[in-house]
Amino acid sequence: MIFVSEIKCKKLKTDNLILNEFLDDAFNLKSHLMEFLSIKECDLDDFLDNAKINLANLHPGDALSEVSDFYTEIVGDRHVADLAAWHITSKDYIADTLKLQQKFSRDLVLDFGGGIGTHALANAMSSKVEHVFFVDINKTNRNFVEYRAKKLGVEKKLTFCKTIKDTKILKFDTIICLDVLEHLADPASQIEIFNEIMDSNTIALFNWYFYKGENNEYPFHIDDNQIVERFFKTLQLNFLEVFHPILITTRAYKKIK
Repeated sequence: MIFVSEIKCKKLKTDNLILNEFLDDAFNLKSHLMEFLSIKECDLDDFLDNAKINLANLHPGDALSEVSDFYTEIVGDRHVADLAAWHITSKDYIADTLKLQQKFSRDLVLDFGGGIGTHALANAMSSKVEHVFFVDINKTNRNFVEYRAKKLGVEKKLTFCKTIKDTKILKFDTIICLDVLEHLADPASQIEIFNEIMDSNTIALFNWYFYKGENNEYPFHIDDNQIVERFFKTLQLNFLEVFHPILITTRAYKKIK
């Protein structure tokens, strides 16, 4: 496996430039969407405007036997649309999460459940990051981010995997897991896995939103009290929070030695 230390990468940028490029056009996201999904510009806004409700309407509710099935078998390109709409309409908030990862990201980075790739692409542009392992169970997401990486010229700094085991990396220096834990059937087990692939200097960035919404607009989120309580007990048992002043909804953690 070849990492960036072994290649000449011409796309490395300063933190400020990376943030400015995201705030300008979300790393050229609309153009990438139109090309990847073969959507005309005149149809793109409607596609994005209806993304959240279209994704929610796809969810089969209690009939869903496995949570992962929703993201591997059902969502199609609607998950890409929903994530794109969120990243475009919430650029200031997303920019704060990018500032946070810029503070901590270094060397080998795991981006778990990386969606449309905003954070993975930003990390790949950073001179402090050697390589990014983008892990997402949704094949469309992986293909879309690989397409974007080539367009942005950072494909040599990214590896695309379906599972963490596929990365073949035993320890990561940075773990990014944003807007993912609330989608998992057992988020506590997932952070236990993260703990196993962290060393004493690894920093993990987590956030969560265990809430289905006032009108069930997020039916794909977990809100079971027992599951959520086990998550917080596991978090407190295994991780120590690292203070940062950037934003309150995303936390930084190191493992308890």
